[in-house]
Amino acid sequence: MNENLFSSFTTPTMMGLPIVILITMFPGIMFPSPNRLINNRLISIQQRLVQLTSKQMLSIHNQKGQTWALMLMSLILFIGSTNLLGLLPHSFTPTTQLSLNLGMAIPLWAGTVITGFRYKTKASLAHFLPQGTPLPLIPMLIIIETISLFIQPMALAVRLTANITAGHLLIHLIGGATLALMSISTITAMITFTILVLLTILEFAVALIQAYVFTLLVSLYLHDNT
Repeated sequence: MNENLFSSFTTPTMMGLPIVILITMFPGIMFPSPNRLINNRLISIQQRLVQLTSKQMLSIHNQKGQTWALMLMSLILFIGSTNLLGLLPHSFTPTTQLSLNLGMAIPLWAGTVITGFRYKTKASLAHFLPQGTPLPLIPMLIIIETISLFIQPMALAVRLTANITAGHLLIHLIGGATLALMSISTITAMITFTILVLLTILEFAVALIQAYVFTLLVSLYLHDNT
């Protein structure tokens, strides 16, 4: 337990140089491009999952929104694979860095808002002032709606960062407690180890769910602006 609790969240370096870019590019190896007439089972399963996810996520979009299909599928694959990468021993999770998540959330959110102002100018402006608002409340509601609009990318990034970080901290704490209890009480150590295994399984689900939630919210923002 002498290890710093937050050491797994520090940016890894090699020979004094940060290697975050290499780690971020690594999940791309997990999704090779098919170059055969008949694919193997792994690639076939990957393609089937991508088709099911894209069909469900793009069903609410019109033709303009469906042009974002490649962007949304790339986003969910990237976030999901990097989240799963962080569950490997002695690895680094890029999505625990708020700067990376903001770097994904802000451009995507800005793209949806700009799209809305370009193609649905009146409807986008109408969101700032609900119909039937009393005259004295108009300035206050405009300010509130503007703040809520600019909070959206922050909420996207903070939600992803907090969920992934909290899960990793729990695994770290329970794993350290299990090692400490091995020399004190074997039965208690086995109980905590069982909890650790169940928590790890839960984290696999959380890693995929958070990738889906992040992409789904971006898709909903896009739907509201197309």
